[in-house]
Amino acid sequence: MSTSQLTTKPASDAMQSPAALARQIVEIRRGSTGWYADTVEDSLAKEVPVALVYNGISHAVMMATPEDLEDFALGFSLSEGILAHPHECYDLDVHEAHEGLTINLTIASQRLAELKVRRRNLAGRTGCGLCGTEALEQAIRPIPHVQAPLLSDTAIQRALTQLSRYQPLQAATGATHGAAWCNSQGRLQLVREDVGRHNALDKLIGALAHRGGPDGGGFALVSSRASYEMVHKSASAGIGALVAVSAATALAVEQARAADLLLVGFARPGRHLIYHRPEAIEITKQAHA
Repeated sequence: MSTSQLTTKPASDAMQSPAALARQIVEIRRGSTGWYADTVEDSLAKEVPVALVYNGISHAVMMATPEDLEDFALGFSLSEGILAHPHECYDLDVHEAHEGLTINLTIASQRLAELKVRRRNLAGRTGCGLCGTEALEQAIRPIPHVQAPLLSDTAIQRALTQLSRYQPLQAATGATHGAAWCNSQGRLQLVREDVGRHNALDKLIGALAHRGGPDGGGFALVSSRASYEMVHKSASAGIGALVAVSAATALAVEQARAADLLLVGFARPGRHLIYHRPEAIEITKQAHA
């Protein structure tokens, strides 16, 4: 798998990307003689409406960062069960619309028919995976079984130390989440960013799909909590291990158990919690011996 996406960029480069916007703001700071105000230039993460249109039919409008949108569209389609395989997407193009961006996808007719049956309107909060779900029974879909890899605590800690280096938009704006694909040694191979944590993961899933899918020995690392949607999207993409820097929800743990997915949370330097499959972490297994 190529690591070309991991070329480090200085934070200033994010200012030149379509995902950031420079603005003059007033900063209030405490000095040695009291408080003072100063006008400074800040970099803001862009957040725009992105419409996903399948065979001419609008299906969802998500608030997202306008970068890596081809990855986002494919990853969203796979993680939401709209497509079962990347080859069911025949064409994909992004173009500017009056109020945002539109992604037009041409998909297999059978998939379109199924989509019409369970069509949802997801317009709403940033990267929200459940906004507009029409019925409660649609909120929690069946989750596929995955194969959890054998990892080491060292691999998880190594990945944590690398993540911030490959988030130029977060470094410039402080407003985005990151989702990374790491190999079994904890070395980052792909990273995607977005203002929405679900969107960042969908972009990563799409990028992996473009490269043939995740290999069985790696894991996903996200700079957010591990919610139900994050676990479900990971399992739907064939990802067997998810590591989050914040906590897991109760439903996320239930879903991880149903999928047999290795779920790690509160991953911080020198510490992490294992919510499911502790036997898949090498050092933990030795500690219990």
